[in-house]
Amino acid sequence: MDVRRLRYFLAVAEELHFGRAAERLHIAQPALSRQIANLEAGIGALLFDRTRSAIEMTAAGDALLPRARDILARVADAARVAKRASEGTVGVIQVGFVSSATYSILPGVFNRYRAAHPDVELVLHALNTAELRIALINRSIDVAFARPGIGDPEIVSEVVQREPLAVALPEEDMLAQQNHIALSDLSQRPFVIYPRHPRPSFADHILELCRREGFTPTIAQETLEIQTALSLVSVGAGVSIVPESASEAQLTGVAYRPFLGDAPQTQLSLAYRRDNRSPVVAGFCALVRDRRAR
Repeated sequence: MDVRRLRYFLAVAEELHFGRAAERLHIAQPALSRQIANLEAGIGALLFDRTRSAIEMTAAGDALLPRARDILARVADAARVAKRASEGTVGVIQVGFVSSATYSILPGVFNRYRAAHPDVELVLHALNTAELRIALINRSIDVAFARPGIGDPEIVSEVVQREPLAVALPEEDMLAQQNHIALSDLSQRPFVIYPRHPRPSFADHILELCRREGFTPTIAQETLEIQTALSLVSVGAGVSIVPESASEAQLTGVAYRPFLGDAPQTQLSLAYRRDNRSPVVAGFCALVRDRRAR
């Protein structure tokens, strides 16, 4: 059944006049009559009674009318959805992120994206950087916020935020009385590092910073997430080096102090597959870049 012929049928059914229906459709009346005749032939039943001065609907026409309206409404809706999908304003996007990013730009990015694209479902996955790389390669996520980034020929990685590192330490630690802390001051402190696995990871970046300062830290605890690391700091298990934005997590028993002098930096990157052509992903990445530029 031709959708165009259904539109013609609907016009004739609503006008009950071939001439007016033809004018409404901007086609010649003989052409409209032929299309209706072809539709009737395809169905195997007359839709209009033409034996009287004014045409009337037959039983077949009456039965078809509500269904034709429903079909045409569905076709129009499908076209709207398809167009919006091509514009990236409807669909699903799978977003992976390292847990430390929840203290920095992620809440603002997610809130702004949801407000701008209410019909895109935002599905979130908390993973570490090594897991994010695997998930991108396997296409189980569309984009990732990784720290510091993801090195892979299949993946594009763009820095979206740079920020200083800071020290999270127990409030009763004597170093908490200082306004700034040198990394070397931590050489005798037990460390809580994250993530525990897989490696290499942010933990290895911290260990390398310590080695450059001339010491190898004592590892008291290794955790999977920054939240657990901070909880362990709060009970005196050790110190942890975290992104400065993590100080937003105001945990009882934890003090945050900046580094003395030029603080070591960390960066958060937006990563996505090089071959991803999804309009939804393109729109999400554009919003993140716009936020970075501000």
